[in-house]
Amino acid sequence: MKTKATLKKITPSFGSSLLVKKHVQFLKQNKAFWHFHPEIEIVYVNKGQGKRHIGNHIGYFNNSQLILIGSNLPHMGFIDRLTTNGSETLIQFKPDFLGSDFFKIPEMQAIEQLFERAKNGIRFNIEIKKRIGAKIEELAELEGPTQIIAFLDILKDLALTNDYTILNANGFTLETQPQDNQKIDIVFKHINENFKRSIPLEEIAELVSMTVPAFCRFFKKTTSKTFTKLVNEYRVVHATKLLSESNMSITDVSFECGFNNFSHFNKLFKEFTGKPASKYRGERLNLIQ
Repeated sequence: MKTKATLKKITPSFGSSLLVKKHVQFLKQNKAFWHFHPEIEIVYVNKGQGKRHIGNHIGYFNNSQLILIGSNLPHMGFIDRLTTNGSETLIQFKPDFLGSDFFKIPEMQAIEQLFERAKNGIRFNIEIKKRIGAKIEELAELEGPTQIIAFLDILKDLALTNDYTILNANGFTLETQPQDNQKIDIVFKHINENFKRSIPLEEIAELVSMTVPAFCRFFKKTTSKTFTKLVNEYRVVHATKLLSESNMSITDVSFECGFNNFSHFNKLFKEFTGKPASKYRGERLNLIQ
């Protein structure tokens, strides 16, 4: 799959090879949200909710998440909001931050393989998330050799666990075209803000100053999806949020998410999640991510 995104430059603090930030308040940013960078990124949210768009994966998380994003894998911001006592810890580092050969020695083979898996995006599941979440948060309070040693211990735990899910099973090949960055950003922002209503192709094509046929070709080449398919994925992701958090009927959920036909909603929901909406809601009632 090929896509185009904006290169984001990351600069760690002076005297540090790692960028470690811990946010205890939700920071609303207006930066381009579809971006990539050569740094590997770990995102840990202990209490929060939001949408994640990583490569060709779109999903919603409720309560917590631990994500590893590999070098140059396009993604956008994650948090819609932090809940009470919630925080987000972000770690960014270059694959060779300890030298070009450090992770190539036999003792580091498992971590090097972790970095390779991360190119497809990794979501770590409940057990490993519980076990190392506190370690990730504490990293922001450390510095110097102590921080590096603690970070290597975190990487070791992530490398050795089997408690994870690959988000982009088919891989995601990046192809950048700077002149298209702004168009992609405009399209994704417009979808994110308007998916609850009908978005005519003429409307979105006009926003990026293209004819409808040219836009359709451009969008399919860029995302490997039709515009309609991506909009419907946003709608289904929002439906999973409402099914998990509200008492709305499933019919009302479908219309709230922008579907005008309940049967069509059921069909797409099952295709996207692998199960009917009623079963999804039942399984989510007692599930804590």
